[in-house]
Amino acid sequence: MGVINKRPLSRRTFLKLGSATTISAAIGSQTKILRALEIDKSAKKKSHSSNETSHFSFCGMCVNTCALIARVRDGVAYKLDPNPNFKKSRGMLCARGNAGLMACYNPDRLKTPLLRQGERGEGKWKRISWDEALDLLANKLTEISKKYTRCGVLFSHGEDTQMGFVDRFAEVFGSYNIASHESQCFNTTVRAYVDTFGEYPFADILNTKYIIMAGANRAEAFFTPDTIDLVTAVKNGAKLVVLDPRFTKTAAIAHEWYPIKPGTDMAFTLALIHVIIKENLYDKDFIRNRTYGFEKLAEHVQQYTPQWAEGQCEIPAKSIEKIAKEMAKAAPKAIFYPGRRNSFYEDSTQIARAGAILNGILGNWDTEGGLLGKPHIRLPQPDYTAPFYDDNPEDRADAESVPMMFEETGSFSKMREAIIAEKPYPIKGWFNYHLNPMMSIPDQSKTLEMIDHLEFICTVDIIMSDTAWMSDLVLPAQAHLERKDPVIIEPGASACGCLVYHDPVIKPLFEAKSIFWILKELSKRLKLEEYFNFDIDEFRKVQLKHFPEADKAIREKGVYDPGLPVYGIYQGKRLKTSTGKIELYSPRYEEAGADPLPVYRPPQDVPPGKFRLVVGRTAIYTHNTTQNNPWLHELTPTNTLWIHPDPASKLGIKTGDLVEVESPVGKEKILAEVTEGIRPDTTFMLSGFGSMSKSMRLVYNNGACITRLLEDKIDKLTGTVAMHETFVTIRKVRS
Repeated sequence: MGVINKRPLSRRTFLKLGSATTISAAIGSQTKILRALEIDKSAKKKSHSSNETSHFSFCGMCVNTCALIARVRDGVAYKLDPNPNFKKSRGMLCARGNAGLMACYNPDRLKTPLLRQGERGEGKWKRISWDEALDLLANKLTEISKKYTRCGVLFSHGEDTQMGFVDRFAEVFGSYNIASHESQCFNTTVRAYVDTFGEYPFADILNTKYIIMAGANRAEAFFTPDTIDLVTAVKNGAKLVVLDPRFTKTAAIAHEWYPIKPGTDMAFTLALIHVIIKENLYDKDFIRNRTYGFEKLAEHVQQYTPQWAEGQCEIPAKSIEKIAKEMAKAAPKAIFYPGRRNSFYEDSTQIARAGAILNGILGNWDTEGGLLGKPHIRLPQPDYTAPFYDDNPEDRADAESVPMMFEETGSFSKMREAIIAEKPYPIKGWFNYHLNPMMSIPDQSKTLEMIDHLEFICTVDIIMSDTAWMSDLVLPAQAHLERKDPVIIEPGASACGCLVYHDPVIKPLFEAKSIFWILKELSKRLKLEEYFNFDIDEFRKVQLKHFPEADKAIREKGVYDPGLPVYGIYQGKRLKTSTGKIELYSPRYEEAGADPLPVYRPPQDVPPGKFRLVVGRTAIYTHNTTQNNPWLHELTPTNTLWIHPDPASKLGIKTGDLVEVESPVGKEKILAEVTEGIRPDTTFMLSGFGSMSKSMRLVYNNGACITRLLEDKIDKLTGTVAMHETFVTIRKVRS
């Protein structure tokens, strides 16, 4: 696979490498296109040439899909600027967004369909044509469906603007078994807020006066407009309180930071609720008219005093009382931040429920400075009725494995268990799009065991991820700047909702194809073409039938704002809950056999000589998808292990030492980073490093892979992964 180069790559270094023998062999005839990124100094003095164009588009480097303007010269995209018409990103584009050019021009990018030749993971591939690849894929899916039923194929996808086509194809193909990235991310938070408010809300951070962020790290884990609005709100006088075992960049801008004991967030939140109710610091009219179960809540939290909570979360009782009173005084312009990702503990749904209940008694729903519902925008799709297959089993393979799983996303951990056990029925095929469970699901050894039980794996992606590396057929996907995509709705708190889409900014490089094209061609081979009998333009036309003016606006400005109201959209209306009110006490949980009010259960104490391993984000990386991006990798070329000076001193560890981290499921070696920015009983590393794929040259065998250390633990209600339930030992290897 060529020489593994771990040097940080600047744009200039990258382009110099573009002419090297090893890279030239990999990129072939596209060398001229890649080298065209290097702008001649003399060209800067000239006026813009007639072959320079600008194109409205939006970013695909994370879930935010911020609108942008792509600058193209001689068919090469050389610069990305923010689109000022897109309110959600507040006229900005982050480092990841700017590095979106490298999603296209990365020399490690997949270029042609590849068929495995040796053993899985051996790295031997044969280049084949698209016709050969699609014929093979169709034959394998047919073979597996005949032998194991159509539910014998698992479909999975990450998040992008064409992921819905994978769901559509899986349904018409006949498989119930769809697993998406949400079960690795924020299903617990969504579950908690849907079951309290009827939907997952948006935080109006820009206009709030008081905000608590527990575990959320918005200054680094970018989410628009929240990240941008947080800085503005603090500048305008809003108070920010952060609870996190790490001193993050969000903690750095906070007025108060508390290094809370991991797993005790619920104790803190229930104590806040206790103080607010005991001191009558709530809006009685709001509670009477718009909430359900307040009396039961008031009785329930009597036991959860600030003095009790101090012993659990190690935050002083006086601080808890002060925060509760300050928050109530600022209400309804006060927010316990709902976060986005909350896949931390085995009771993460109930931890998030406690936060949702706190917001409920603050009366901050559907009002300025509080939590906002989604604007009522509906985008229809071409109708279809999926065929019925008589021989299929009755349900998903992971059905009823947990009481409150979202069926449309499933639980990847529970699906993995079902595949390994071959119960309730065998699953032998896997079609995977833009998802990398090898690097995102805890206990990688179990994912490898799952792979051993599969007869055929096809991965569609831009790069040769670790999951692609273990596949049988790998298909090159288009980057976001190369695709024509459907219309998407982009809500964003006070930024309101808007509609966007994008057309190709540049011609697709190499032999890359969109997932829509792949599935449309595959449907023809499987006699399912009637379910994909449209192109993207026709799909958009159906989507926009209620907004006839939208298409013209998007073409002229890159975005369409329907001008819907932001506040008061539920005024005088029922919420989407069973009672039509904010459900402080949950009838749904009671019916499911779960605690209808959050019940605190202390987390397991860290065993002597061990550390709780926690995960987190940085501003330049999206989960494990961008670490091999040359421009971003230059900023953070490896991951390190955070350790507090006190235990580090006892273990003889200094910054830069090589250490071995061991958990019950694996060992990894990594460089130590001694810092006071973490609790003495806690340790931390970034994800996305230590790749086994030799085609990911910047992260192959570089740093430690966190999924080889994390144990397979899940949230007991939703089946979402629980990434903060692993204890590790650390020992020095060498200085």
